[in-house]
Amino acid sequence: MQRVLVVDDEPDVRLLCRVNLEAEGFQVSEASNGDALSMAALDKPDAIVLDLMMPGMDGWEVLSHLKADPYTEHIPVIIVTARSSQEERRRGLSEGAAAFVTKPFDPGKLGDHVREVLS
Repeated sequence: MQRVLVVDDEPDVRLLCRVNLEAEGFQVSEASNGDALSMAALDKPDAIVLDLMMPGMDGWEVLSHLKADPYTEHIPVIIVTARSSQEERRRGLSEGAAAFVTKPFDPGKLGDHVREVLS
């Protein structure tokens, strides 16, 4: 079973992602911000769904740390954010994200995004 780590500071968004991904057959763990780094290093998820706008350590910083760490650099990261500018999208992809999904998004299609970056 493929494992996905969902990182978002909003519990409702994490729950929505969890329910939809588990319905698609994924095993899901959750983190609320920078604790994602230790979880990713220990749990070695197959993919990470990452929000950008979080208090404390934001998603850009989390992404930077993930891609700089040899234990997590290979994990595909799907950015899911309300930031929808082309500049934000380019930045995310250039900094190592595998995909960029804009909120609001269809939670029923999240599994498709995960499968796409894992293929």
